[in-house]
Amino acid sequence: MHEKSPYLIQHAHNPINWYPWGYEASTKARRENKPILLSIGYSTCHCCHVMERESSSNVEIAAIMNKHLVCIKVDRGERPDLDQTYITAVNAMTGSAGWPLKVFLTREGESFSGGTYFPPIPGGGWPGSRGFPNYDIGAAT
Repeated sequence: MHEKSPYLIQHAHNPINWYPWGYEASTKARRENKPILLSIGYSTCHCCHVMERESSSNVEIAAIMNKHLVCIKVDRGERPDLDQTYITAVNAMTGSAGWPLKVFLTREGESFSGGTYFPPIPGGGWPGSRGFPNYDIGAAT
């Protein structure tokens, strides 16, 4: 990532292959027949920092995500249009939404599932990041 956003810079060295929102990521998803994981957050979000530390920096989780998903990282301050669209979608699907916002998209960019905080392993009522490839991914095909 070649970004100026403090939030995106914070994730630039994660082992997850983060893409910016745009043509390259959507083309990769279609070409490789993979769903998209859209992650939206901001630099002062406490849970965004927790998830970055627990999941985005985890090499094992990154390998799973890189293999099965095209991962897109967006700063909500830079793209309030995307934030509003997808927070509304996740709220409609789950009854709640917040940040970090995680939205699963089809290769064509249609949302089919999502949530907020995903710890490395399931617990406390939260689904785990290690399970991302199995998280309603069938809906993307």
